[in-house]
Amino acid sequence: MASSILRLQQRLARDEAGFTLIEILIVLVIIGVLLAIAVPSYLGYKDRANRGAAEANVRSAAPAVEAYYADHGTYVGMDAAALTAIDAGIKVTVVSVGASTYCISNMQGTYTAYKNGPAGSIGSAACT
Repeated sequence: MASSILRLQQRLARDEAGFTLIEILIVLVIIGVLLAIAVPSYLGYKDRANRGAAEANVRSAAPAVEAYYADHGTYVGMDAAALTAIDAGIKVTVVSVGASTYCISNMQGTYTAYKNGPAGSIGSAACT
């Protein structure tokens, strides 16, 4: 330890400028370790954000779907255009419709959220 301090003092006394190869390599290793910690955390955050956005879009479309049912007495004939006529901000895909049930979905990134019927919960399981 004392010898490395002595060498550093001698180098500073000679007014050498710049960094040694070892110093640069150490900095690169530190940056690599920080990136190895930060990148997976960022990707997990991005996945959670996509899931939340898809579920929120499906949840916000449910009132328009129910308004369509109240107007027509059935879900038959409901499509994305019919929902957009009720609420211009709708961002869902109508997967299937029946007289008393429906399936809507929204995809954000690699995550797709579904709502299967008026009493169904919002989740990632595809409608049957």
